[in-house]
Amino acid sequence: MLADPVRPANSARFAFLNPRAREFFTDWERAANDIVAILRAEAGRSPYDRALSDLIGELSTRSETFRTRWAAHDVRFHRTGAKRLCHPVVGDLDLAFEAMEFPGDPGLTMIIYSAEPGSPTSDSLRLLASWAATVDETGHAEAGHTTGEA
Repeated sequence: MLADPVRPANSARFAFLNPRAREFFTDWERAANDIVAILRAEAGRSPYDRALSDLIGELSTRSETFRTRWAAHDVRFHRTGAKRLCHPVVGDLDLAFEAMEFPGDPGLTMIIYSAEPGSPTSDSLRLLASWAATVDETGHAEAGHTTGEA
């Protein structure tokens, strides 16, 4: 999802236009339905948002799967739930999420993902965090060193 050098990361574009999405989202059908429902809700809230309209237009013209789901007119607000992902390094991740809107900044939503303490997902996230800590400022891994070590 983050590898596209031309565009910023976008889960909708990734889900419907990148064949790797079906491996990344463990329950791709659910993820696809959720993404469309969220886009439909946002389109209702922000009907004149040019970037959103462009994204929906792009997905509609390039993905039959998106078109079919968009035509269902499903609208849902997702404030809590679960995401199941397959990370290329650590495998399956089962994450709970909470969405929090900021009243002082309309349109800004922060989504917080967490893993059950002691779960395999928690262990996998800890492994990823330690792995990320070995990357130096230039973006290259420092074998055997953590950030701050000589």
